[in-house]
Formats: sequence, structure tokens, C-alpha cells
Amino acid sequence: MSRAKGRRYYTSNTQKLNMKKVIAFIVAIIVVIMFVISLKKLLTETKPKDIANLTAYFTVYDNNQWGVIDDKGNTIIPPSYEEMIIIPDKNKDVFICTYDVNLEEETYQTKVLNAEGEEILTQYHHVEPIENTDDSTVWYEEDILKYEENGQYGLINFEGKEILKPEYQNIYALKGIEKSIILEKDNKKGLFSNNAKEIIIHPQYEDITNVGESYESGYIVKNAENKYGIIGMDKKPILEVKYDEVKKVSGNNHYVVKENENLEVVDNTGKVLLNQGFDSIESVNPEGFTIIKEGKYGVISISGETIIPAEYEDLQYLFTNDYIAKKEGKYGIITSDNTNIVPYEYENMHYLKVADFIEAEKADYTTDILDNQFHKVLTSVIISEIDLEKGYMRIRKDNDYKYYNFKFEEKTSQELLPTNTLFLWKENGKYGYKNKNGEMIVDAIYDDAKEQNAYGYCAVKKDGLWGVLKSDGSVVMSPNVNLDDYLYIDFIAEWHRAKDLSLNIYTK
Repeated sequence: MSRAKGRRYYTSNTQKLNMKKVIAFIVAIIVVIMFVISLKKLLTETKPKDIANLTAYFTVYDNNQWGVIDDKGNTIIPPSYEEMIIIPDKNKDVFICTYDVNLEEETYQTKVLNAEGEEILTQYHHVEPIENTDDSTVWYEEDILKYEENGQYGLINFEGKEILKPEYQNIYALKGIEKSIILEKDNKKGLFSNNAKEIIIHPQYEDITNVGESYESGYIVKNAENKYGIIGMDKKPILEVKYDEVKKVSGNNHYVVKENENLEVVDNTGKVLLNQGFDSIESVNPEGFTIIKEGKYGVISISGETIIPAEYEDLQYLFTNDYIAKKEGKYGIITSDNTNIVPYEYENMHYLKVADFIEAEKADYTTDILDNQFHKVLTSVIISEIDLEKGYMRIRKDNDYKYYNFKFEEKTSQELLPTNTLFLWKENGKYGYKNKNGEMIVDAIYDDAKEQNAYGYCAVKKDGLWGVLKSDGSVVMSPNVNLDDYLYIDFIAEWHRAKDLSLNIYTK
């Protein structure tokens, strides 16, 4: 799936770059955000795309103006717009430009340009992307745009083919859920699936929201009588619209609902399976339910029997019969018979399902990596990169960078990055680059450096300043930019990645 990331701010109908200074010890949080982005991409893409030969486009920001460059650093649209230019798909030359903004009247115009600077989709008025967010990143729905005609909205694809006629008072994304577009008509809500490319819920409900973390889980609907039910992505009802509330907790065809002020677990026929022994239910696990009782977490079976007593500050199901547990402010791992098998010594723990290992964060901001048998395979490291698609991680320990695959085998960058032409090399405390044959191409003269990125650029640091090299080792820009406040260093020609990592934009 191709998604352009970025953030737009609407508080004053203008878009401005977020330049907040972020202190360095939250690098671990940024790493988590980055691997979640990769995880979503991996789980939701149904047909892999060969993008090796596709041109990529990026929004750029310079002198308070917005423009577009390609992955070679060529200027496609000179920075000349006061509003952020949106690129819904970085591999398609569909650039949405906003202009003539009138803040007092709350009006503005849009136009769509291609890579030649030609205006396209001119038969439609006020074309905009379908923007979504999960509060950490912003993305845009692929191959779908909305447009306005006589105060009503419709949908088109990137080629200009009409998908829905302009007969809706509003069209927008269901927050945090991909491929799920809310349609409002006559003050009622429906839902268009950008996966099925059809309306799966016609506008008839007061509200529609998600059950789980993806569209596959179905949708909670609310009718005019304030009753709730669930409709699946196949358009079929899962739960009758009769409940006082439906919680966003489900699994194994079990759902958590409130009926007559009672919290219950029901199956997909509406049969009540459990209605006592808890104050709330947090998740559905293969062997039962993670519950909260008197402020503490525990696990009970479907029959209501206690599996793990409610005595923990947090409890997250891992796999088999194991749980991440928090006790006295620290995290460890327990089994379903309440046996502690990893001591409570960590500040936080995360299970990366696709990679099948656990990140255990320590008080000194380093991380232990545990395999699925809970052995410490890497200790006291700093994770600088996790690539779920290519199946490797880059870690830093003792001021050195190393690569490992997800079998925890140490690998060279040449093995893991076979399409690169340059590979980082450290010698006498300085960094340079070798080619795939091990020949020195760039002398080790830099204080810090990054591996060649997907577009062939290498970021290098000398005397406290950053510059950039091409894929053949030649200098694009001598080190002259101070990026001390930046957590992620990356360049496209002379443009460097913006400070706010939720913005997929470059600046100077």
C-alpha cells in the first residue's frame, strides 16, 4: 500500500511546520511509531507493488512556502504556495494545492497538478484528499478523492472516474481505520468501503465507529433510539441494534456490550456468555478475558472462573498462555498459572508480532530483546531501526552499530541491503563508505553517518554539521546544516526530513 504521511493543521485554516524541540531520550517512542507504521503497511497491503522503478514525490517547505520535489531532488513545483501541498500517494503525480484562503469567510480553492505542472481533474470542483489519523501519524486514502458540487460531495479516483455522485453533505475518513469512509446524508451516517469499493452501510445511522483496529472487525452502529449493534464488512449484521452500548472489545466471535445497565459478554448470536465477576473487560484472549476488577487487571475464563487473579497494574496477552504484566510500577512476564517467568525489572514491554520478539525497555533507556522463549538475545542496546518488511533491525551498543535479522543472527549491511551501492564503514572512530566489493569509496573522515537511503542518498556529519552524498560517493552538499534537535536524519538531495516525524516532508 502506498501512503503519504503528513499532518495538516486546521485551527486557523493555515498549515505550519511543527518545530517543537523534542528531547533525545524519547527516541524509543519514535522507534515504536515507526515500526507501527511499517506494521500497518505490511498487514493491510493485499497485492505487493513493484515500486523499484517508480518515481517518488515529496512535499517540501522553504521560506514559508510549500512545493514538491522528486526523489532525485528535482523541483517539480517550486515552493510558492502558502498552504501545504498534499501528495496522497508518493508514487503518483497527483498534487493537491490549496490557494485563495479567506480566513474570515472560511473559504478556499483547490487545484490538482501533475508532474508537468498541468492542472488535472478540472471537471471537478474543490478536489481534496481523504485524510485520516491515528493521533501519531496522518495518511491519505489511496486512489480516492472527494469533490464538491453545489454544496454536496462525491468521490472520484485518481484518474477522474466518478465513484459516488455528489449527493452527500459530508465525506470523511473513520478516524484511525483504513479504507473506511463515512458518508453523511440527511443528517444520517453511512459507510463506503475503499476496500470493496462500494457502500456497505447506507446513511441511516446516528453514528458509526470501529469495533477493532481494522475494517475487517466490522463497525459499531448507533440508531436514532440510541441503541447500538454491529455490522460486518460483508454488509451482514453481526449484533442486532438493541444494546445500550457496544464496547470496542472483541475476538473469537465474542463481544462486550451493555444491556439494561449490565455489562455482558455475548456471542455473535446475542447469547449472553458472561455478566459478572468484573468491572470492565479490556480484551478477549484465546483462553478467556482480560478484566479490570477494583482497579486491578486479571484474567477470567468464559465461565467466569479466575485464571489470573486481579492483582496487576497492567496485563497484556502475549501468546500461548503468557502475559506481559505490570506490578509495583515494573513490567515482567507471567504464565496463566500466575508464575512470574521474566522478572519485574522493565519500564515497558512491547511484543512485535510480525518479528516475533519482545522489546523490554530499561530505566537507562536501553532495551533488552527477548525471543519467543523469553531468552535475552540482545541486552542493553539502543534500537535505531526496525524494518518489518525486510526483516531486520539495526541496533547501537557500545557506540557501534550492528545489524540482526529476526532470527537474531548478526548480518552485514551488504546482506540486508543488497540494492545499495554504498555501505557504512567505521574505522578509527570515523565513518566512511565501501562498495559491495569491500572497496573504500568514501574515506572514513566523518564523525557520524547514515546508511544509504532508498533513494541513494547518504547523510554524513562533520564538525557538528550534516551534509549529504550521492550513491556514487560524490558530495551533494558539504556538511553545513545543524540538525542537533532532530531525532531522524534523512536527505533527498539538499533537502532534509522535517523535525516532526509525522510529516513526510522535507525542508532546508
